[in-house]
Amino acid sequence: MEQAAGEQGRDLRGQPGPWQLLLGLLLSELATALAQALAPDVPGCSRGSCYPATGDLLVGRADRLTASSTCGLHGPQPYCIVSHLQDEKKCFLCDSRRPFSARDNPNSHRIQNVVTSFAPQRRAAWWQSENGVPVVTIQLDLEAEFHFTHLIMTFKTFRPAAMLVERSADFGRTWHVYRYFSYDCGADFPGVPLAPPRHWDDVVCESRYSEIEPSTEGEVIYRVLDPAIPIPDPYSPWIQNLLKITNLRVNLTRLHTLGDNLLDPRREIREKYYYALYELVVRGNCFCYGHASQCAPAPGAPAHAEGMVHGACICKHNTRGFNCEQCQDFYHDLPWHPAEDGHSHACRKCECHGHTYSCHFDMAIYLASGNVSGGVCDGCQHNTAGLQCELCRPFFYRDPTKDLRDPAVCRSCDCDPMGSQDSGRCDPHDDPALGLVSGQCRCKEHVVGSRCQQCRDGFFGLSASDPLGCQQCQCDTRGTVPGGTPCDRNSGACFCKRLVTGRGCNRCLPGHWGLSHDLLGCRPCDCDVGGALDPQCNEATGQCRCRQNMVGRRCEQVQPGYFRPFLDHLIWEAEEARGQVPDVVERLVTPGGIPSWTGPGFVRLREGQALEFLLASVPRAMDYDLLLRLEPQVPEQWAEMELTVQRPGPVSAHSPCGHVLPKDDHIPGTLQPGTRYMVFPRPVCLEPGISYKLHLKLVRTGGGAQPEAPYSGPSLLIDSLVLLPRVLVLDMFSGGDAASLERRATFEHYRCHEEGLVPSKTLPSEACAPLLISLSTLVYNGALPCQCDPQGSLSSECNPHGGQCLCKPAVVGRRCDLCAPGYYGFGPTGCQACQCSPEGALSGLCEATNGQCPCRTGAFGLRCDRCQRGQWGFPNCRPCVCNGHADECDPDTGTCLGCRDHTGGEHCERCIAGFHGDPRLPYGGQCRPCPCPEGPGSRRHFATSCHRDGYSQQIMCHCRAGYTGCTCNLLGTDPQQCPSTDRCNCDPSSGQCPCLPNVQGPSCDRCAPNFWNLTSGHGCQPCACHPSRARGPTCNEFTGQCHCRAGFGGQTCSECQELHWGDPGLQCRACDCDPRGIDTPQCHRSTGHCSCRLGMSGVRCDQCARGFSGVFPACHPCHACFGDWDRVVQDLAARTRRLEQWAQELQQTGVLGAFESSFWHMQEKLGTVQGIVGARNASAASTAQLVEATEELRREIGEATEHLTQLEAELTDVQDKNFNANHALSSLERDGLALNLTLRQLDQHLDLLKHSNFLGAYDSIRHAHSLSAEAERRANMSALTVPSPVSNSAGTRHRTEVLMGARRKDFNRKHMANQQALRELSARTHALSLTGINELVCGSPGDAPCATSPCGGAGCRDEDGQPRCGGLSCSGAAAVADLALGRARHTQAELQRALAEGGGILSQVAETRRQAGEAQQRAQAALDKANASRGQVEQANQELRELIQSVKDFLSQEGADPDSIEMVATRVLELSIPASPEQIRHLAGEIAERVRSLADVDTILARTVGDVHRAEQLLKDAQRARSRAEGEKQKAETVQAALEEAQRAQGAAQSAIQGAVVDTQDTEQTLHQAHPWQVQERMAGTEKALSSAGERAQQLDGLLEALKLKRAGNSLAASSAEETAGSAQGRAREAEQLLKGPLGDQYQTVRALAERKAQGVLAAQTRAEQLRDEARGLLRAAQDKLQRLQELEGTYEENERALEGKAAQLDGLEARMRSVLQAINLQVQIYNTCQ
Repeated sequence: MEQAAGEQGRDLRGQPGPWQLLLGLLLSELATALAQALAPDVPGCSRGSCYPATGDLLVGRADRLTASSTCGLHGPQPYCIVSHLQDEKKCFLCDSRRPFSARDNPNSHRIQNVVTSFAPQRRAAWWQSENGVPVVTIQLDLEAEFHFTHLIMTFKTFRPAAMLVERSADFGRTWHVYRYFSYDCGADFPGVPLAPPRHWDDVVCESRYSEIEPSTEGEVIYRVLDPAIPIPDPYSPWIQNLLKITNLRVNLTRLHTLGDNLLDPRREIREKYYYALYELVVRGNCFCYGHASQCAPAPGAPAHAEGMVHGACICKHNTRGFNCEQCQDFYHDLPWHPAEDGHSHACRKCECHGHTYSCHFDMAIYLASGNVSGGVCDGCQHNTAGLQCELCRPFFYRDPTKDLRDPAVCRSCDCDPMGSQDSGRCDPHDDPALGLVSGQCRCKEHVVGSRCQQCRDGFFGLSASDPLGCQQCQCDTRGTVPGGTPCDRNSGACFCKRLVTGRGCNRCLPGHWGLSHDLLGCRPCDCDVGGALDPQCNEATGQCRCRQNMVGRRCEQVQPGYFRPFLDHLIWEAEEARGQVPDVVERLVTPGGIPSWTGPGFVRLREGQALEFLLASVPRAMDYDLLLRLEPQVPEQWAEMELTVQRPGPVSAHSPCGHVLPKDDHIPGTLQPGTRYMVFPRPVCLEPGISYKLHLKLVRTGGGAQPEAPYSGPSLLIDSLVLLPRVLVLDMFSGGDAASLERRATFEHYRCHEEGLVPSKTLPSEACAPLLISLSTLVYNGALPCQCDPQGSLSSECNPHGGQCLCKPAVVGRRCDLCAPGYYGFGPTGCQACQCSPEGALSGLCEATNGQCPCRTGAFGLRCDRCQRGQWGFPNCRPCVCNGHADECDPDTGTCLGCRDHTGGEHCERCIAGFHGDPRLPYGGQCRPCPCPEGPGSRRHFATSCHRDGYSQQIMCHCRAGYTGCTCNLLGTDPQQCPSTDRCNCDPSSGQCPCLPNVQGPSCDRCAPNFWNLTSGHGCQPCACHPSRARGPTCNEFTGQCHCRAGFGGQTCSECQELHWGDPGLQCRACDCDPRGIDTPQCHRSTGHCSCRLGMSGVRCDQCARGFSGVFPACHPCHACFGDWDRVVQDLAARTRRLEQWAQELQQTGVLGAFESSFWHMQEKLGTVQGIVGARNASAASTAQLVEATEELRREIGEATEHLTQLEAELTDVQDKNFNANHALSSLERDGLALNLTLRQLDQHLDLLKHSNFLGAYDSIRHAHSLSAEAERRANMSALTVPSPVSNSAGTRHRTEVLMGARRKDFNRKHMANQQALRELSARTHALSLTGINELVCGSPGDAPCATSPCGGAGCRDEDGQPRCGGLSCSGAAAVADLALGRARHTQAELQRALAEGGGILSQVAETRRQAGEAQQRAQAALDKANASRGQVEQANQELRELIQSVKDFLSQEGADPDSIEMVATRVLELSIPASPEQIRHLAGEIAERVRSLADVDTILARTVGDVHRAEQLLKDAQRARSRAEGEKQKAETVQAALEEAQRAQGAAQSAIQGAVVDTQDTEQTLHQAHPWQVQERMAGTEKALSSAGERAQQLDGLLEALKLKRAGNSLAASSAEETAGSAQGRAREAEQLLKGPLGDQYQTVRALAERKAQGVLAAQTRAEQLRDEARGLLRAAQDKLQRLQELEGTYEENERALEGKAAQLDGLEARMRSVLQAINLQVQIYNTCQ
């Protein structure tokens, strides 16, 4: 700020003298000279580089200079200057609303005033900021790039205490600091280095221009390049970038003050401090990269401003642009570069040989040329090409006779494109070194001719697409006729042998294979007529196309694991048929015998009865013979049978069975005597995919040889119904050719059809075996899978004839999936023998699933070999006699076991010692404890025994030595009259104790008849026995158990008896439970299901439960992987059910069509899958079979879907063709209409020509003919003359061929080397094995194919196309990582849940604490008011007592004269009593009202109690969450310190609350006391205690807030640490499995890191538990506060009562006061009358 005394002179420290100014000017000129040494002001180009003149960049750019703060812009603003030598201050106005004018507006101080001018009074104008604004910005925005050399600022006020100078070279987008200036650099710009700079680009902080002196005209000078720092290369890009600016900004950040603004913030003080700047000089010149010595005004800039440094460069050196930053057009042969000292770097013109006038620069080409030339010509003309248009384009060649700049230097090639290389190119120029001849054609390898227009001898087919030009005759010597020409010279067709075909005689005729040098050339296929799909075979191997599951070259063999079905494969057992009342007769196979039946046995069919067979599907649509297998019951038995086919609907006429009539479905048959089977006379036609019902009815039967014999009455045993395909109608027998006739003759001669007549099978003969295989594969479309049950079979392969699997002992069935008759328990070990007891079982057969034998009446058990529970004496079982006090007895002797109800004896017929009564059923059946005086087992039982006296019916105790007397039974006496045995009010005359209701006996020791439960304490309860199901109304006196009749049970006999179930009103059944598997003998009383032990299941608990293996009762838990596989199996079962449902829907809709066979196979496989899934115990083999069957199902479904898709595509094609045909018809119609229209137009033209002048048309045609002739002549000249474009092209092509021929060998050599390298790489690739990696990553085995590998591997994908690696039961790194990830996510979820519950608890506790605090504040206010009122009352009472005592003392004095008494009386009457009775009552009422105003406390307390209940509930929830979290954590020792800290905090809180409670109790005791002089002291102590409690509550508030913050931080830390730990653990485990061997150390490091992260998760979890414990402590503290508030409420009530008492005392004192006044008046009257 300007000093007032500046005009008179300044001291040496305040303002520099004249010599100092001169020194400053000299230094400034020196700096300018140094800057000019770097960038000369003299225009011109000194030594290659050009630099324009330097000047002040502000001149002419005042409008581009802005300031963020200017005084007076919006109105006059006062400001003052500091008075240095005088006390008064001088103040002025700043008004910058208009520009500065020395005459009109001298008070304007805009920023434009700082631009240098040569006005007479230069210091009359300046720029000034607003008062007190410390941060101000001055910014110069230039219109172009400029060189900036230095900055000079002259201030009117103090120089800024802190400022900085910034620059921008991209028009303000980014800024960079030049220099910092500060009086205190460390405080204003911390971290910035201090001056002086050590390097030319250092950014430092300088202090010499920030001193507070001088107070005016102080300068700030900044030079971009410090002269003291050497510059190695002033033309370097870094120096140029440092000097280049587009914007300059000066940031003034802190004002210099005298310190008074810190003490006095008034506006007058701030008006003295502001920024004021006289002059601002920015020296520089226009930036032209050394390519211009002069600059012109930029667009929009003033053109005639004196002294202005312009910004548009006038470029030299072939450059252009605003700053000469580009080369001129066609001057791009060298890269653009800024000019340097001694080198102008001028742009150079491109060399394009006159074929173009446009080019560009390419740095890659420039560097490749050794920095010589980088220009690339653009758009070469005249058929030229190349970087400088020095080459000819493809298909052109250079004319050697012409100059390179000649427009016709390039001529076109004349080569046949079909026979020449590169589609007709020729040599582009002459080059003897490369063998190039300009214009010469280069023919292909098999082509010759000057123009490469013909093939070589021995080749044919000149073609442009053939890289060799012509093809060699491709004739196979094995298939061609020897001698002569191998092929046709024009077409190339070879001459073949008789059985050979193909253009090259390299293929056999259809139905033949094995091309060889034989005379005929090939051999016939000879494919099996049934096993092969067609007679064709592979031409090379002869392999026929086999049907499903058929192998061999001729497809005549069955694939291992599959079989060809017998002729009687389609069999339906009569036992599985439905009938009216089917009578199944099971048969046992004699050891070593061969059964003559199939299945378990037979079904007995009587006359008039029928069986219904359900045929789900057949393999093929054809006629089937019906074979009925049976067993006669009498010799020579005959029978008349009737079979009816029930179809689901009418038969379509277009179906294979369309010829069937309704009458054909009713087929009668006759059983001939002496036979065990019958074939119905007519076949039945059936189709696949359709369900049929066959009704078999026995019309009549009898014995004898003739049907007319009298009926003898026996029934007929039906074994099974078989469908025999009529195979002779197949094409293999009925084809009509010689082979078919031969096959039929062999089939009939050897009686091959008899295979399907009887159940027992023998090996077929050599003649029948191949025929049976062929016809079976025809009928069933291939071989069928064995599907051997993995539990019942010894191998997965079966007999290829018939498919019989090799079964385990006692297992039968083709698939070994059933137990033989007399066996049960199908499982991994086979079946077990029934072992039914011959004494207790009806037969030797048992249930196939559980082995239960059919028991005789009274027998029980799995084998019917024992009595049921509660009976004895097998096989003549009878009930146990235990008088209802035992459930079991000895099975041999009948002695009761485990007598209850204090009974003993063989039949529980007597009471044990210490009890009395008759426990036999006819006599009450109860034993009661001896009341001597208490029962046995208590400490007050002092008798050895007791008995009931027959006369008095009292209990007589047999006391032990030292005891005598009797007492009342406390259980049966009235507790009000008998509180104890020592104090009981009994009848003094009879000794009868006072009994409860329904209790009897002198000592009240028994219940009345038909009552029980003496121990209830309320008397005895009625027995409530069922009136009809109980033997009587009496019940057990202790248990209430009624005596039930046989077959009933329960306490009141309203249920079934023990070990029975059902509805007692209908029927009760015995619990049929296996004792080895039950948990309790009693079964469910409603359903009869037994209560099974762990691992057992079934209705009888006689099977191993799911998830357990072994043979019952030895059931063991399955492996841990069972759960995983069980989920997979259940999923497969669900998917199988869905597939089965889809198949049923397809069957119902009937849209099977051509997919009948496929769907039949799918249904069969679905049945297999369903059987495996439904098995109770699945083995690994069955699981593998399940997976295989499922995959095969999925494949077949995919094939069917693909077939459907193809059909849909074909349908779409047909629709498209139909649409195209319609479209074509429409087009034809349109064309016809157009032709008609054209015809009419031609008629019109004809009429026009008839009437027009045709001479003009003739002249036009003749002129066109002349032009065409001229064009033809010119074309001939260009093609026939030499040189011509065609000849030039030929030369170019020839030279190209020469060049390619010269390089062909090198190319072939490199090509062979590359192929050899590729073969080596391929071999190495095939040698690589991913087995080890697969085993480590995905799990073993690693070399299994993807289709069968359970764990997948590299390249394996699932059904959705996703990569498949790992899985259930896989031990690879992927599975382990997935498991770890799942556990980590589960742990994270548990932690988050626990933290969320803890947060809820904290919020509830906070709300409870807030409400408790409000209640405490209100209670405290009411207590304060009550204490104040009580203090006033006590003070008034004390004064009143002192007055009364003084009056009494005065009146009792003997020397009191009348005058003194009168004066005292007068003063007493004048005395104002503290309160009248009304006032006292009013005061008491006010106190009571204030106390009653605390009613809100009740509401708050009630609401708070609800919150407390909710908090308690939340606490319970938190405890449950804590138990879950504890299940996840492993180490709890780490939280001990935190728990101790929480306990200390909780202890402190409890101590504070307990202290407050003690103080409150003291207050309550004080208020209860009636001594007024102690109330004040006690209330003061209570008030102090309440204050202390409030302070402690505030401490608790602070602790709660700290806990909240701590909890939030721990939650974030836990989440972050858990995520990090989960990721780290997953990666560590993956690395542990994958990276072994040399990477073991790295794995150990990763593992240690994962463990540390896991410990971090545990620490976060312990912190969460600590927060939960602290929240629990706060909850308890809040509950204690609520308890204290309740106690305070009681205290307030006591205070209210005490105040009411004090009011009554005041009333008494008032009465006493009146009596004293009366006594005083009386004494006054006495003294007045006494003379």
